[in-house]
Amino acid sequence: MANKKTSKTEPKTNSSQQFVFNKTNYKLMLAGLLTIVIGFVLMYGKEDIYDFRKTTLAPIVVILGFVIEIFAIMKKTKQ
Repeated sequence: MANKKTSKTEPKTNSSQQFVFNKTNYKLMLAGLLTIVIGFVLMYGKEDIYDFRKTTLAPIVVILGFVIEIFAIMKKTKQ
């Protein structure tokens, strides 16, 4: 039996790593997170539970924050 050396080619790695998202994506994610937090703050309170702010406005703001988050994740980077 002949011993053959098999050369394994290792993937080349760059010294600088590339991130999945760029700066714009992270800014949009932060804006979405802040929008969600603002929506939950609008829901907070012990007074009138059936107030417009708590039953309508706050859930819309939270959903808007989630939409911003989805957009931030799906946004393609220009290369």
